[in-house]
Amino acid sequence: MKQLAQSLQIGSYTLEGPSGFAFASADAKIGLIVEKALPYVFAFAGLGLLLMIVFAGFTMLTSAGDTKKLEAGKGRLTNGLIGFFIIFAAYWLVELLQFIFGWKITLGQ
Repeated sequence: MKQLAQSLQIGSYTLEGPSGFAFASADAKIGLIVEKALPYVFAFAGLGLLLMIVFAGFTMLTSAGDTKKLEAGKGRLTNGLIGFFIIFAAYWLVELLQFIFGWKITLGQ
């Protein structure tokens, strides 16, 4: 497991990873960086959802009967909700996998 993504054998050719890069070693900081960034990602996603809902509502309210503007507002609202649901589902899928298999994917738990 310590050689995860360090080298790849394709036929007779071996593709090596960057020197000094230790993705799966004990001193790897990638997991810690991702763990520290997750609260900001979720806060940004929530703020983005709020802005999408407000902007979509404003577009729908100011459409004045224009069906193109109304459809654009509905599309923005739908896209914002779908994007937020994808982020929400991904987070809970990771949490569920950690619970079922006993994995410790994030370091802070």
